[in-house]
Amino acid sequence: MLRWLSASLIAAVLSAFAVLLLTGRYLADGPVLLRFGPDHGVHAGDLFVVLGWALALLAEVGLLRAPGRRDG
Repeated sequence: MLRWLSASLIAAVLSAFAVLLLTGRYLADGPVLLRFGPDHGVHAGDLFVVLGWALALLAEVGLLRAPGRRDG
């Protein structure tokens, strides 16, 4: 069950990120939290991307540590 949940979470995060990359814009950029220059900064919407990335990495760890059949 943990393997399926982890694999599904990874697929969902990767799919969401693919949509964001294809559209070239976030659904809600939000306010600028940290400005690096006139055209660059960290928006509140960027936190969604970081959270998704962290969840995908945790799912990978869960997938690798889950008991079950091992290939190799």
